[in-house]
Amino acid sequence: MIKETAILYKVHESEAERASNSYLMSLMAIVVGLPLPIVNLIATFMFFLGNRESTPFVRWHCTQALFSQLSLVIINSIGFWWTISVIIGDKVISNDYIAYIIVLFTYNILEFIATIYSAIRTRKGIHVKWWFYGDVSDALVKQ
Repeated sequence: MIKETAILYKVHESEAERASNSYLMSLMAIVVGLPLPIVNLIATFMFFLGNRESTPFVRWHCTQALFSQLSLVIINSIGFWWTISVIIGDKVISNDYIAYIIVLFTYNILEFIATIYSAIRTRKGIHVKWWFYGDVSDALVKQ
């Protein structure tokens, strides 16, 4: 799921700190955004906008963090509205619903762990590439 690669140049300490902060931004927003996952996405997007003219290392990690938060919001929103329809609607708890909620919680826990891991490793100047999001970031951020 996560792949570390050596980078071609020495990462300056300020670069490593800003790249690490791109992951920490989503974790800090959890305090406010737990009931509203869109808050995490907005916080990460604002950090992304603030660093779009930065070095490629920082921009790349901001992009990867942004895409991981975007998919998290989509997955959590589907689960939220499905739960609301079960609670106040005419839908019943089905095997599909239970399976989705299990996948949702598993994905959230894995994303949380991967975010902490990436923030720590990136702070040390190590390039951490997530499965799927890393490829998207490679395509969008020109080195």
